[in-house]
Amino acid sequence: MHEALEQIGQAAKRAAALTAKLSTEDKNSILNQCADVLISKTRHILKENGHDLESATGVKDSFRDRLKLTEARVRSMSDGLRQVAALSDPVGEAAGMKTLPNGLILAQKTVPMGVIAMIYESRPNVTADAFGLCFKAGSSVILRGGKESIRSNIAIAQVIRDVLEKNGLSPDIIQVMQDTSREAAQELMRLNKYVDLLIPRGGAGLIRSVVENSTIPVIETGVGNCHIYVDESADMESALPIIINAKTQRPGVCNAMEKLLVHENVATEHLPDIVAALRDNGVEIRGDERVLSLVSDIKPTDAEDWHTEYLDLILAVKVVSDIDEAITHIGIYSSGHSEAILTESYTNAQRFLNEIDSAAVYVNASTRFTDGGEFGLGAEIGISTQKLHARGPMGLKELTTTKFIIYGSGQARG
Repeated sequence: MHEALEQIGQAAKRAAALTAKLSTEDKNSILNQCADVLISKTRHILKENGHDLESATGVKDSFRDRLKLTEARVRSMSDGLRQVAALSDPVGEAAGMKTLPNGLILAQKTVPMGVIAMIYESRPNVTADAFGLCFKAGSSVILRGGKESIRSNIAIAQVIRDVLEKNGLSPDIIQVMQDTSREAAQELMRLNKYVDLLIPRGGAGLIRSVVENSTIPVIETGVGNCHIYVDESADMESALPIIINAKTQRPGVCNAMEKLLVHENVATEHLPDIVAALRDNGVEIRGDERVLSLVSDIKPTDAEDWHTEYLDLILAVKVVSDIDEAITHIGIYSSGHSEAILTESYTNAQRFLNEIDSAAVYVNASTRFTDGGEFGLGAEIGISTQKLHARGPMGLKELTTTKFIIYGSGQARG
């Protein structure tokens, strides 16, 4: 396996050097062509996805939802590529140009990252999203998806590879690793001779494994233990639809709400109705002692619940005394992804925005909006929950790096 992976790395490095030279117009043309062909190949892609779904036995409904492709989701992948094509190209931008006292002219230029690798689970749409962003950012990409989505990933990548070849470009600008074993993933994590950046996108276990084992610089993405806090001043008429949306619109994704905190002054009157509405939408409720005293037939929470990203129709609920307790609780248990406050108090809204240390912090809106497309970035390669280099939805800019360029007129350092 090592020799095969070495060849993948070498091919990606060669392809990256060529991709970096492409003009914005050429990149946009390729992206739009890929978008067209994805639509024309919808039937084939869905057929291959069907085989993956048949093999995915004994899994949660939320897992199947992440794995499943539909005509609408293929259209969404296609639209994502078009959106990336429409975005401004960051490559080649020069900033901060200045003349030093010795006459040297100095600037910082945005340049491609080089080779980007990604290890991800279950979601085949990531294959198209990752290619689109990495390609527009001037890089090649190595993709290692999970075994559960391998046929879907290969089908999508082949569409793109065919378009690249048709345009006289190396198909190795995108490569999908067909060996989905744990050993292959471990080897990819150590391919620092060729890979410049590694991005894991999946559950906490995958991300922890990559962070602990990679010799390549890593950007952590994905784990979303997201909270919504219902303040005592919340407009309950508008709060309830937000809560339902954040939990049930698509529960198996990282920006879905996993924890609900409710101020004690509104809990007695409104929490039973909130729980009833969530249950009507198929949500299993788990609550602390104060929740149990207000609503019957609820499973009590344990210490592990507050740390857990369910990715399912399960929600842990806690009654808090005030905004201070809510902020403290979120500070302890949040994964740093997305949190929201529902409030009519400007003071509390500002406190929440200023004191919650997460990548995206909302006032009176669902956490489900933490998404590259919703933020106007086109597709996203992931949502970074770390603080170095990139944070939040990662678009084109976050997939580039910089170098200093210096113009001289004969200067030599004395």
